[in-house]
Parts: sequence; structure tokens; C-alpha cells
Amino acid sequence: MAGYNEHIGFSGVLGLIWGTAATWMFGFTPVQGSLVFLLTWFSGMLPDIDSQTGRPVREIFGVVSVIGPLILMQHLLAWGGDPERVLLLVILFYIALRNFGAPLLGKLCVHRGMYHSVPALLIAALTTFLFYKHDDVWVRLLMASGVSIGFLSHLILDEIYSVQWTGARIKLAKSAGSALKWFGHSIPANAFCWAAVMFLGYLALSDVGLIVNPSVTSQQHEQNLELDDAQTEPFEEGLLPEDPESKQVDLGAGTDAPFFQ
Repeated sequence: MAGYNEHIGFSGVLGLIWGTAATWMFGFTPVQGSLVFLLTWFSGMLPDIDSQTGRPVREIFGVVSVIGPLILMQHLLAWGGDPERVLLLVILFYIALRNFGAPLLGKLCVHRGMYHSVPALLIAALTTFLFYKHDDVWVRLLMASGVSIGFLSHLILDEIYSVQWTGARIKLAKSAGSALKWFGHSIPANAFCWAAVMFLGYLALSDVGLIVNPSVTSQQHEQNLELDDAQTEPFEEGLLPEDPESKQVDLGAGTDAPFFQ
């Protein structure tokens, strides 16, 4: 199994390549290219968060406990929250995540469980897309792709290191196939992960307009009906003034007004 240095080195190289390509080939700004480089680099550690001990857990929760409150503050302020109340919530979120995040995750996850899987990769990418605040959807996709690449690099490297060479013979370690998987041994874990993927996927598709929310559609339909009623009401009640041009001039007999002037 690959170690911490191998994972962080591999994801760092991929992040540098992807960040450079995003800036020089796809027209993103240097700041955005730098951000996607850092996200890709950092995401190379994410699957090892289920190890519960060691350097990856300390590094991940140290970064997330700082970045998470900042992202939360952006959204709360955008939703019109009181700045002092937002600051209090952000501080409480930081304290809770910093002190109770790792122990709680240790109760819910097992090492090389469903957190080392393709559904977990999709959850991480979709969460990044939904929470990264930017008006341009392509920028949000860029950041989500960086998380995907870093996460995937970890899974692939674990599978590569599970192949052991003993001379001319190839031997697979017990961990072979446990990283890059779609389903695990636990039915509740499988159900939870795939339910999260479908829920986050629905939110992402709704956010970009590919899926129309039924409640929003019904509200718009009601508003259109009210607007139509408001436009037809004056005609029905005779409230509109009569158009002067529609009046007919009665030129009776004996008038001296010519027809053509």
C-alpha cells in the first residue's frame, strides 16, 4: 500500500499539470489554476481520512476546519444572515469539526471501507461543486474536477501498490480491489453512499437547470395564471378607456364637412 509521501507527491504532480493546463489551455485565471492545483494536491489525502490515526487525518481535519468555516461564511452571508450570527456559527463549526470530526468519523467508517471507493469520489466532487461559490458554472466544474483527480489518484496508487512482484511472479496483496470499487461488503454503507450520490447529483443538476424543481415550476405556473388574470380583468369589467381612434364619426345628412380635406 502506498504511503503518505507517495500519495501526496503523486496528487501534487497531477495538480500542477491540471492547474497549468487550466490556465494556459482553457483560459482560466492564474488564481483559479492555483486553486485547482491545491485542491487536487490536497484531495490526494482524502481517502485516508478513514484510517482514523496518523498524519493524513491530522492534515485533512486541520485544513478542512479552516476552509470549511470560510465557505460556510460565504454562503450564510449570501443568504442574508446577520454578520455577528454568521461569525458565531462559523466559530462553533470550527470548534466542532476540529475537536469532534475525527472521532465521529472513526465511529462511522472502517479503513478501506466505502470511503475508499468510486461513490466516495463522486460525493467529494459533487460536494465541492455545490459548495464552491462562483457565478460561472465552469469554474465550479474545474474545482470539482480537481478534487476528483486527486481522489482518484489515491485510489489508483493504492491498487498499483497492491500488486507485489516476487521475481517473475505477480502476487496480489489482500488489499487488492479494496480501493477502486463501486460496492463494499456492508449493505448499509452501500445504501448510504449511493443515496448520497443520487441526492447530491440531483441537487447539482437542479442547480445548473438540467432538472426543473417541481415546486418551482408550480409556483411559476401560478404566477403566470395570476398575471394572465390581471391582464384580462380590465377588459372584462370595462375599466379600460375607449380608444378615441375607434370612434366612428357620424356625418349625417346636411353636413358641410367634406369627406376628403
